Amino acid sequence: MSKAKREDSKDTGIKGGVGKNASLSGDKVYFFDTTLRDGEQAAGVNLNADEKLQIARQLARMGIDVIEAGFPASSPGDFNCVHTIAREVKQSTICGLARTREGDIRAAAQALEPGENTRIHVFIATSPIHMEYKLKMTESEVVDQARSGVRLARSLCPEVEFSAEDASRSDTEFLIRIFKVALEAGATILNIPDTVGYAIPEEFYGFCKTIIEGVAAPKGVIFSVHAHNDLGLATANSLAAVRAGVRQVEGTINGMGERGGNSAIEEVVMALKTRADIFKVESTLDTRRLYPVSRLISRLSGVIVPPNKPVVGANAFAHEAGIHQHGVLAKRETYEIMRAEDVGSTPAVIVLGKHSGRHAFKERLEYLGYNISDVEITRAFESFKKLCDEKKDATDGDIEAIISDEILSVKPEYHYELVEYSMEVGGGETTCRVTLELDGKILSDSAKGHGPVEAAYAAIKRIIKLHPRLEDFKIMATSERSNAMGEAKVVLSQDTIRAHGRGASTDIIKASIRAYVNAVNRLYAAAAVRKITVTTVESPPVTLA
Repeated sequence: MSKAKREDSKDTGIKGGVGKNASLSGDKVYFFDTTLRDGEQAAGVNLNADEKLQIARQLARMGIDVIEAGFPASSPGDFNCVHTIAREVKQSTICGLARTREGDIRAAAQALEPGENTRIHVFIATSPIHMEYKLKMTESEVVDQARSGVRLARSLCPEVEFSAEDASRSDTEFLIRIFKVALEAGATILNIPDTVGYAIPEEFYGFCKTIIEGVAAPKGVIFSVHAHNDLGLATANSLAAVRAGVRQVEGTINGMGERGGNSAIEEVVMALKTRADIFKVESTLDTRRLYPVSRLISRLSGVIVPPNKPVVGANAFAHEAGIHQHGVLAKRETYEIMRAEDVGSTPAVIVLGKHSGRHAFKERLEYLGYNISDVEITRAFESFKKLCDEKKDATDGDIEAIISDEILSVKPEYHYELVEYSMEVGGGETTCRVTLELDGKILSDSAKGHGPVEAAYAAIKRIIKLHPRLEDFKIMATSERSNAMGEAKVVLSQDTIRAHGRGASTDIIKASIRAYVNAVNRLYAAAAVRKITVTTVESPPVTLA
């Protein structure tokens, strides 16, 4: 390396603070968020329509360029969700996924009809193993399917993206051929997916570069990458693709997705910004919204963000080691290559308590990423005031728990609501009586257990005449304070359906009951979407204490 280049490197190296590392070229990287489609395919995640709309609004507010709202042909629920988001969210391009089949494509076009900026995302597998065993088609048949599918999509929608599923295990020459066909048929975005997380960054860089150069697309065509995290390399592979010339990165918030998940958008965008000296690209994403949006999605999906998760984890900017603390106190950049403020993880200095007004409460909700109606804000504020009668002040976690448990969960698709419960303890056993409401009808029953939660769950099973399997149970505090609310999370399964539930209260038993009831309601909602009849059973009689 020449002396001049060494000096340049010294001037533009990491000095701390996003956007300070190099002058940007103006070359934009677009972000395509598939949290609502690929992210929701993560095991145990089933968001309802209102939760998806909440997330879509916040993704758009953050500046996500494209939101893949769902796979319209997969179910009526997905169709309606894409339709609603296309109608309600205007800041981003709204996208619907479709196979190359005519029915899929027409369903996507119909679902996207009320949108202003829309895209149909057409895909077909191109790897030898997928073509032989899944599609049972020859290369020529796959090319013909791609051509007809993209052509139909383009006739129905102004913007079409074509994906070669399992591209990273496909023949390079075949990929170049099929991408050229897709271009001729009307696609303007060409996606190179690492569908099973097979690629290695150095290899993937050359792979993407070869494809881009081989296709030789005209100006205005965007190459995209969609990386999965099976080997923990999704972010690295996405960044390698950007270096190779890809200008759209597909991923999810918190890296949610099938198996090991997808490329985490928050990691990719912060890597591009922090190492602008290497990538020399821009994005219009408001990174200050990353942390609030991450929290919102974690709470609504039930997928907990690990504390050591890069960028948005609770410990991402925490320093416990004495040497680190000393360095950070002397100069933050000694151990911080980006600032907490740049990703929005430093909360505003506002303490909400019993004397706080509705305006301050509403502003805090907006900061936390919630966009709810005035009526819902009033209901939430009333619950907040009741909480403040029980404890001096409320943390962000308390407020988020109120919204997710009492506001977003009270929807027509929910069957049961907790009315009250009572406990009796004696003789080494606990008896719990639970009262639920179902469509205005009051239902009550009792059961015994070795502890209050077991007894409560047994009573609920007797009421609902359903015996789902409890796959997971967690209870945690919404903050580190001694007067924190307890938040319970459960995962239930019934036949082939899994559903998570959450509940919050200053009473951890009530929180546990609410979480179970919430999960039961989600089981019914998931069964309805999949047109599965949930079989109920009569519980055996129990001698009550």
